[in-house]
Amino acid sequence: MYASMTIYIAAVLAANYTATWFIPLPIFGMVSVGTLIFGITFTQRDRVHRYGRKAVYTMIMLAAVGMVLESLFLGVEWRIILASFIAIVLSETADTEIYQKLLHRSWIQRVTGSNLISIPLDSILFNLIAFLGVFAPGMLVAIIFGEIVTKFSTGALAALWRAPQKIRDVPA
Repeated sequence: MYASMTIYIAAVLAANYTATWFIPLPIFGMVSVGTLIFGITFTQRDRVHRYGRKAVYTMIMLAAVGMVLESLFLGVEWRIILASFIAIVLSETADTEIYQKLLHRSWIQRVTGSNLISIPLDSILFNLIAFLGVFAPGMLVAIIFGEIVTKFSTGALAALWRAPQKIRDVPA
């Protein structure tokens, strides 16, 4: 549990730190370096689900505290922290509740089912809050689309890379 929590928190903080560093991607326009990192968080959070809702929400709270410290000590802009905080709280809550309802399903079905809602929600909320007015609307749509595809891809790789052999789910 602690390894997944640590990876999750580190990925959130690294994603925030690199949220304004963009790289061009064919077809998608631009994707934030942070997005390449952030996709990992969805699967790490899903790994913590086996310890119940309380563990997941504790991890999210610790990440939020880390975000505030990151802004104070590393100079990450408040608009990025605010966007990240709102997007994480809303998308992670949706993901957690959906995942918990899918506990009777296989690991891949739980991960995919919960990510189908949380990844687009996170991408839309974060980018609209962080970058509305910074980028032209067409570019913002391209960034959101690229982030959704990238998060699904990195999340799927993380899920398949270390798919649990046997997970014992403990309902919260």
